[in-house]
Amino acid sequence: MNGAGAGLVAPPARRSRPAASGRSAPRAAMAVRALRLTEFRNYRALRHEFACAPVVLCGPNGAGKTNLLEAVSLLAPGRGLRGARLADLRRRNAPPDAAWAVAARVDTATGAADIGAGDANGAGRRAVRIDGRPARGQAALAEHLAVVWLTPAMDRLFTDSPSGRRAFLDRLASGLEPPHARALAAYDKAARSRLRLLADRAEPAWLTAAEETMAARGTAVAATRAAVVRQLSAALRLADGPFPRAGLALRGALDEWLETMPAVDVEQRFAAALRDGRDRDRDSGATAFGAHRSDLDVRDIDRGAPAAQCSTGEQKALLVAIALAAARLHAARRGAPPLLLLDEVAAHLDPDRRAALLDAAAALGGQTWFTGADAAQFRALAGRAQFLAVAEGRLRPAAAAAWV
Repeated sequence: MNGAGAGLVAPPARRSRPAASGRSAPRAAMAVRALRLTEFRNYRALRHEFACAPVVLCGPNGAGKTNLLEAVSLLAPGRGLRGARLADLRRRNAPPDAAWAVAARVDTATGAADIGAGDANGAGRRAVRIDGRPARGQAALAEHLAVVWLTPAMDRLFTDSPSGRRAFLDRLASGLEPPHARALAAYDKAARSRLRLLADRAEPAWLTAAEETMAARGTAVAATRAAVVRQLSAALRLADGPFPRAGLALRGALDEWLETMPAVDVEQRFAAALRDGRDRDRDSGATAFGAHRSDLDVRDIDRGAPAAQCSTGEQKALLVAIALAAARLHAARRGAPPLLLLDEVAAHLDPDRRAALLDAAAALGGQTWFTGADAAQFRALAGRAQFLAVAEGRLRPAAAAAWV
C-alpha cells in the first residue's frame, strides 16, 4: 500500500475550536484515509492511503480520475456522482465471476469507520457494510459520511428537469440532517408500494395505510428541505468574495402548504390529496402530487436573474458558491466539513475564482478532491495538498513542485 499522504509537501493549516479545558483542540474532519478498489471501472485492484488534506488528481482524459471520485461518492447514500447502473461499475475486462467493490477507512466527526460498498454476490444489488456488519440500507451511510460533489454534467443543473435539482438539495440535506436520507428512502418505498396497490386494485384500507405512510414521510422530507434551504440562504447572503450570492427557494404545492400550515395539518391534507388522486394516478402509473414534485429555485441575487438565465460560467460559480456554503454550514452544524468532490471544476473558473476556491478548500480543514488535466491550475495548493498522478488505472505520488 502506498504511504499515507504520499506527495504531500505540507499539511494545510487546521482550524480549531475551543476545548472544554480552555485549550484549542483540532476540529474533526471527514476524510478518506485508505481506499481500496476491486474490479471497479478501470481499476483491477487499487490500494492507497491519504492524509486529511486536499487531494489533487491530475492526468490525461480517460486515466481514471473521475472513476476515483465516483468510488468515493458511493460511500454516501445514492447512486454516486454518475448515477450509474450497478452493472456499469464492474471493470469491463473483469473475470466473469468477479464483483466490483469499494472499501475505505474514513475519518468522521465522531471517529474512524470502515465502510464498504459493492455488488452483492454479483446479483446486481448494492450491498453496504459498516465496520464489518451489513447496513440496513444505503441511508445508514449518511450517519457516518457526508459527500458533496460537482461534476461537468451538473453544468446543466439549472436548465434541466427538477429531478436533478432535488437530488442535489437532498444530498446537501442528508449531510446536514442524516435522518433525511432514511425519510427520503421510506417515502420512495411508500410511493412505489402505493402505485403497485393501485395497479392491483387493492382494498382501500391497504391504500389508505400506504398513503398515510407516504404523507408522513413526504411531509418530513419537505420540512427538512425547507429548513436546509433557509439555513443555506442565510449563509449565502452573508458570503463575500468573488463568487455570486445565490438565493434559494422551494417551489411546489407541498412547500407552499408548509409555509402557512402546521406540519400535522399538511400531513393530513397530503394524505387526502393522494386519496382523491387514486384514479388519476392508477391511469397514469405515476403519482402526480408529493415531495417528489418540488423544485429548487436558484437566483443570482446581485444580478437579479434566475440561474437558468445566467451564463454557463456564472452558473458554475453559483454551484461552487452553494457547495462551499453547504460545507461551511456542515462544519458548524456537525463539527466537521464534508468530503468535497470537485471534478474538472477549476478549469471552468476565471483565475480569481479559481484561487478563491482553492483557498476556501484548504481553509475548510478537511479533504477536498480535485481533478484536472492541467496541474498548473492547482499551483496555489503547492505545500497544502497531496498531489497524485493518475495513469492507466494507477496512482503515482508526485511532489507538487515537479508538476507546476
